[in-house]
Amino acid sequence: MTDTLSRRGFLGQGLAGSLALALAAPARAADTPAARRLRFYNTHTAEKLDITYFEQGVYHDGALAEIDFILRDFRANEAAPMARGVIDLVHDLTLALESDAPVHIISGYRSSKTNDLLRRTGGGGVAKRSLHMDGMAIDLRVPGRDLARVRAAALALARGGVGYYPGDGFVHVDTGRVRRWG
Repeated sequence: MTDTLSRRGFLGQGLAGSLALALAAPARAADTPAARRLRFYNTHTAEKLDITYFEQGVYHDGALAEIDFILRDFRANEAAPMARGVIDLVHDLTLALESDAPVHIISGYRSSKTNDLLRRTGGGGVAKRSLHMDGMAIDLRVPGRDLARVRAAALALARGGVGYYPGDGFVHVDTGRVRRWG
C-alpha cells in the first residue's frame, strides 16, 4: 500500500508540475521547439515503445534510456547510448514520410562481438567499423511506406549515410558523413 501511495504522490506532483508548465506555456509557445515523439517496434523482440523524448527544448533522459533499451543489441542483450542525432533523424524521417506508424527496428546498437559475428556469417554488408557500434546507425522500415520512398526521404534529409537493402527489406540510416549505397 505504501508503494501505491508514494507512486500516487509522485504522479500527483508530476501532474501539478505539468499543469504549472502548461499554464506558463502560452507565453513562450512560439519560442519553444515542438515536442518529438517516436513509436518503435523491435522486429526481433516484439517490444513496442511510444514515447515523447524531447519537449520544451529539453531531451528527456528517461525517455532516451527507454529508446536505448529498445534499440539494444538483442543478441548480446546489451544497450548503449544512441546518438541524439540518429534519434532525431528517425523522427524527422517519420515526419517527411507523414507516418505515425511504429518504425520497425531491424538493428540499432551493435556490440563489437555481434558486429564481428554478422561480418563472418552475414556476408559483405556489415562494415568492420560499423556506426551501429557507436550508436549512430539504425536499420529500419516504415510500415505503409514503400522502401524506395523511405530511402528517398532519408536521402533528401542529407544527414548521413543511407544504405538501401530491398532484398532484406530495410533502409540503413546513420549520422556519419553523407553517402549512399545499395
